Amino acid sequence: MGRQYIGEIGKTDNGIVVVTSHLYDGTKSLPLDIELYQHANSLPEGKKDPDFLKKPEIALNLIDKTIERNYRPGIVIIDSGYGNNTSFLKELESKNLKYLGGIAKNRKVTLNKADYYLPIRIDELAKSLPKEAFTKVDLILDKPKKVWVKTLEVEISRLEGIKSVAIVMNAPTFEDSTDIDYFITNVDPNKVNPQWIVETYSQRNWVEVFYREAKGWLGLKEYQVRHKRSLLRHFILVFCAYTFILWHKLTGGLRRRWGNKPLNTFPEALEAFRTAISYRFHNWLKNNADVFARYKASLGYIWA
Repeated sequence: MGRQYIGEIGKTDNGIVVVTSHLYDGTKSLPLDIELYQHANSLPEGKKDPDFLKKPEIALNLIDKTIERNYRPGIVIIDSGYGNNTSFLKELESKNLKYLGGIAKNRKVTLNKADYYLPIRIDELAKSLPKEAFTKVDLILDKPKKVWVKTLEVEISRLEGIKSVAIVMNAPTFEDSTDIDYFITNVDPNKVNPQWIVETYSQRNWVEVFYREAKGWLGLKEYQVRHKRSLLRHFILVFCAYTFILWHKLTGGLRRRWGNKPLNTFPEALEAFRTAISYRFHNWLKNNADVFARYKASLGYIWA
């Protein structure tokens, strides 16, 4: 625990930060691994402490774990905290991995054209582009969303070869946009187009879905422990519970007997599972009341 930037509340405060990796294959989204980020202020020797690792270093360790299991990702999708880290991107490239990540608006790029030989901030580049340069894309999420996208081939300092960047706005012009995102990828430029950019990066939303459901339904942030090992045990139990419920939802086992409605959402699957467990426990209790009473008594409780 330490005073650090907490993404959930959008400011610096006392708290705990974790780095996680997830799998999404177009049907299911599963949490894979989790590691606690220990802020330098919470370690005896600060940044010189042997246990201190920066978040990108932790993320690379989690990616290595995935590769060691022979799960080689088709593409690594990362937010701007990692996409803006040149060393992190170079490490991904050294592992022959493709990536798509957010970058900061002040990231400098050099267009692969003679007119723009000098590096330019990507937000300044976006501002200079005419309205006609952007392509309208209809993005289908929980709610349909329209965005305007421009892709460009660029060179970036310290990265080898040509990269593709994308400017994604929520309005047709830079001046009218209230939400502008910038992305970078090392995927073959022939495959990169506005539709591909927004549809591929939107898959990262499943990570946010996991956190929302794990916090809201499985108590991911409800614990009363402080030791690193205890924290990781709690997090891993939540990961296992989430995967277990999702497996039941995908295989349809709960729906056949315990679901009185389609199990389209995680909460619906969880409720069906609770119904099944309650029913089975009740049946067991009818035949084993004496066993249950002795168990409670062994803990110092009286049960009737």
